[in-house]
Amino acid sequence: METLIAMTDEQLVCDYSNGNNIAFDILLERHKQSVFNYIYFTVRNRELAEDIFQETFIKAIVTIKQGRYTETGKFRAWISRIAHNLIIDHFRQEKNENTVSNDEAPVDLLNNPTLCDGTIEDELVRMQITSDIRKLISFLPDNQREVLEMRYYQDLSFKEIADMTGVSINTALGRMRYAILNIRRMAEENNIVLTM
Repeated sequence: METLIAMTDEQLVCDYSNGNNIAFDILLERHKQSVFNYIYFTVRNRELAEDIFQETFIKAIVTIKQGRYTETGKFRAWISRIAHNLIIDHFRQEKNENTVSNDEAPVDLLNNPTLCDGTIEDELVRMQITSDIRKLISFLPDNQREVLEMRYYQDLSFKEIADMTGVSINTALGRMRYAILNIRRMAEENNIVLTM
């Protein structure tokens, strides 16, 4: 038991995936307080925090048992990311459940998001999506990242981008297309949701 306690998170994950359930108990004990505190601080509801906490570690168990956990030396960041995604999923679901319908009205005033103030949850989700997109952009090949940043962050036209990078407009368009396809692929592979 003391040998397990001295192991790193990644060693414990490896041991657990090889059938040693005590290894996961140690991981849980090691990280439960910080993960629970993060969830509770965000949702501000103890019962909901406990539910999300349990679901977080269930997802971790399933992912490890299926051999889909990739060792990066950052188990704590990985488990926190699962918790964060579950919190966002909860807020999205809650938002959808609280939508009021007025089907008989010719104009849908009740469900028009342009007439509503944003919520803290919306802002959290928006900030996370922005952060995720910036991280994904950093993994793009240089020429794709350059075109994407010029187009979306500098608001340049494809003609201006082509002139500045010394390529044809078609090449600039192609690089943008591949950048977007690569971002979508990376998001899907890493279970990152990029929509509100």
